[in-house]
Parts: sequence; C-alpha cells; structure tokens
Amino acid sequence: MNTYIAFLRGINVGGKNIIKMKDLKMHFENAGLSEVQTYIQSGNILFRSEADEKSLIELIENIVQSEFELTVPVVLRTSKELKNILSGLPFSEEEILRAEKSSDVESLYVALLAHNPFQENIGKLLHYKEENEKCEICGREVYLLFSNSIRNSKLASNLYKLDASATVRNWKTLLKLNEISNSSYGGENEK
Repeated sequence: MNTYIAFLRGINVGGKNIIKMKDLKMHFENAGLSEVQTYIQSGNILFRSEADEKSLIELIENIVQSEFELTVPVVLRTSKELKNILSGLPFSEEEILRAEKSSDVESLYVALLAHNPFQENIGKLLHYKEENEKCEICGREVYLLFSNSIRNSKLASNLYKLDASATVRNWKTLLKLNEISNSSYGGENEK
C-alpha cells in the first residue's frame, strides 16, 4: 500500500472552484481510498492506495468532475517522491536567505508537473526568467525562488509553456505535507 499526495490545481483560490475539503475527503473515502486526510483549503489530499498513479489521477479527476462539476488537473506524488523533492532542493541556504530578505512574502516554491517537460518547452519557459528569479527544472519538478512576489512573476505565469499540467505549492506547504505523511503514515511507501 502506497501513501500518495494529490495536488489539485486552482481549488478555493480567489473565490473560484470552491470545494469543501470535508466533502472531498468523504468522496475519496467512498471511492475506496483509505486513511484520507486533507491539508489546508488549496487542494492537498493525502491517502493510501494500492492503485497506480495513472488510475488514481483518473479516479480523482472523475470525482471532482462528477461530484463538484469542476474540471481540475490533478498531480500526484508518493510520499517517497515528496521526500526526494525536499531533499533535491537546488538552491543554497544563502540564496534562499537573500531572496527572503528582499521579499515580505513566500519566496520558495515548487511547480509539480504531470510529466517531464520536453526540452524545447523548457527554453520557452526560461525565456521569461528575470534577474531576481531562480528556476531549476528537475524531472517533474520546477524549483522556483523569487526575490519579489510570485504574483508578479512572468516566469510563474508562463509555466503553461512547459505543456504539462502543473500546480504550484510553497515550500512550507510541502514541508508540512511531508511531516503529516511521516507522522500519520509512518513515511512508508513501496515506490
């Protein structure tokens, strides 16, 4: 049995795509997913299942479509993959501290992609990178470090140029999801 984290894109943001997490949790459980937990209102759901990633994404997207009448991309990671994302941080502590000092909002984010981007699409995205931004693409993750707000970033608003479904989470959210995974599920995972 694997521990998964489902990341739903664009849930409960700016008064749009409203889904109550308790309702989503209930529908996950009704679909046979076990030990379901949600974290904050932005569409982060932890659960256990023996199913494979492709089947689970299809199941979750169907739940959201049929129960909430929303078409929402879902990105899935196992707890082991989340640990690898956290341990693979490509920025130095000094770079992160420098970015945090120049901004009064979160600076460190990860865009989680549905699949590895094609090389030609990476160039299309990096065209928008500005001097005060750092971007490292590692497989299905895009690590982003901003000295200014992500909200004003042309780089962040052009992630779609990678031609892969993506959803972005700040570093603190990923750390908390990893903590929940370790404490609630024992950090166990077969994959």
